[in-house]
Amino acid sequence: MSNTLQKNLDYKKYVIDDRLRYFKPHASKIEKTFAEEIFFSLNRCCKFIHPKFFYDKKGSDLFEKICTLPEYYPTKTEIEILKQLQDELPPYLDKTFRVVELGSGASVKTRIILDIFTKLCGHVEYFPIDISEILTESSENLLKDYEHLHITGIIDTYEGGLEFLKNYDDKKNLILFLGSSFGNFSPMDGHEFLQKINSTMKPGDLFLIGLDLVKDKQILESAYDDSQGVTAEFNLNILSRINDELDADFNLNNFSHHSLYNESDQRIEMYLKSLVNQSVVISKSNLLLNLKKDELIHTEYSHKYRLSQIRKLLDDVGFEIKHTWLDDKNHFSLTLVSKI
Repeated sequence: MSNTLQKNLDYKKYVIDDRLRYFKPHASKIEKTFAEEIFFSLNRCCKFIHPKFFYDKKGSDLFEKICTLPEYYPTKTEIEILKQLQDELPPYLDKTFRVVELGSGASVKTRIILDIFTKLCGHVEYFPIDISEILTESSENLLKDYEHLHITGIIDTYEGGLEFLKNYDDKKNLILFLGSSFGNFSPMDGHEFLQKINSTMKPGDLFLIGLDLVKDKQILESAYDDSQGVTAEFNLNILSRINDELDADFNLNNFSHHSLYNESDQRIEMYLKSLVNQSVVISKSNLLLNLKKDELIHTEYSHKYRLSQIRKLLDDVGFEIKHTWLDDKNHFSLTLVSKI
């Protein structure tokens, strides 16, 4: 990649050793974006905070803890499906592919894919894209266990990372979007995001996406409001992040975690509820936030899908479905597609 391109994308390159390097936007760019987005989203009648801001270091650690909870079925179920892919994915690949992952987190599920690539290719290239600094820690852990793995991390939003990748080189990619993260998008934004991925892909590239399926309401609501209160802590942590990074004075004791399943819209809805009338100063966003008792700040949607909806969604964007894998209970799906 040319120095001119790197400068234009406003990334700084960090080389740890001959097996690990990563690119990261300059800190001033990240801080400005966060401050501006918080000003926009909380300075509205229906207040919200984008769920991508959940994932600072503490938020990422809490989410990894959520994934181990008995009520939280998506991770365990998806791992069950991924194990099916050990024999069923390689026929779609060859030795010229590398692995690209959106939202790599702690890379627990990634290891199953890396095992497949290690057997297939020997030498494996892995490009994780994650907004959280946890990317560097998880990458170092992976390198300890995979002798022939080379990692190029991109610490940025999915959109930023995809644009970076589009201009990087001509190698074929298997792009992973695991978990149920796609469900966080609104239908319109999700459609646009899939179009973004499609436009980034080259002929021959593949995209593997995890999508959570419609199921019993009680199963869904328990998964997003666990008995140990870890999801509540995860939700409230976003206010701690705003306090730390944007010089705000949220009192977390004045808020509670609130979630429900909206059956008509097929989505879990997560909110922070104000327990009192209160005012909050967010200095770096130049915002005085006034909240009434019981007022809600929306933090996340998690849409659920029927298989017919998945097929239509992917077809509308211009993907060709290669295969869809399901677990035994039909709780979750993994779908492999190519660009038409």
